[in-house]
Amino acid sequence: MSDIAELAGRLHKAVQSRTATAPFAEELGLSVDDAYQVQDAFVDLLGGKAVVAKLGLTSLAKQQQMKVDEPLYGWLTPAMRIGDTEDLDTSQLIQPRVEPEIAFLTNDELGGGDCQAAEVLAATAGVMPAIDVLDSRFTGYKFTLADVTADNASGARFRVGEPRPVPAQLRLTGCVFEVNGHLAVTAAGAAVMDDPARAVAWFVRKLDQRGRTLPAGSIVLAGALTAAVGVGSGDHVRALFDRIGEIELSVG
Repeated sequence: MSDIAELAGRLHKAVQSRTATAPFAEELGLSVDDAYQVQDAFVDLLGGKAVVAKLGLTSLAKQQQMKVDEPLYGWLTPAMRIGDTEDLDTSQLIQPRVEPEIAFLTNDELGGGDCQAAEVLAATAGVMPAIDVLDSRFTGYKFTLADVTADNASGARFRVGEPRPVPAQLRLTGCVFEVNGHLAVTAAGAAVMDDPARAVAWFVRKLDQRGRTLPAGSIVLAGALTAAVGVGSGDHVRALFDRIGEIELSVG
């Protein structure tokens, strides 16, 4: 297998040059566990300080769209956050796509290999509407699970709204996703592993496998409720969540 640092550098070069590269996991025999090591090195090159966790491929729609059958996680750095008055700058990206998500804000540490949704909800200070901006570093969004894991779950940019109390039956929380004022798709929280809190519990269990916990005060994007939508300069997207609020983003 190629050196971890070399593969991370290949992905970082794609970010810097805004030029997609070919997937490499299958050719190199890269396992998912190996890919998380590449991801760690890649995140270091992107700025190192991960402030938000993002879960990916937690919905059947996303798994079918990307032709994989297992969730994954990645990390978002301060430089990836889109301020409230900022547009998404597509000139810095390769092939941006956006998707609506429910984000969790924790007020207690979460850990352990048997973490369940009830523990996540008990440790949650609030939930927020979010827009996750993807930008795969692989040509045409063609990759294996190990590829996209190494690529930090295609993480590129994000925006989150203000925390709200967790609604009862979060799995039934409805979402309307609009692009340029037109309805793109509707969904409910149950699209994410039947309950977004279950997705966060899955993440905590995965962290435990690597000897890690989720600290208090963490923000976790629980995964897309819908398939991702490609955007370009001039587009405007808005996600409206029942009892959680709405969030919008203009694309420059």
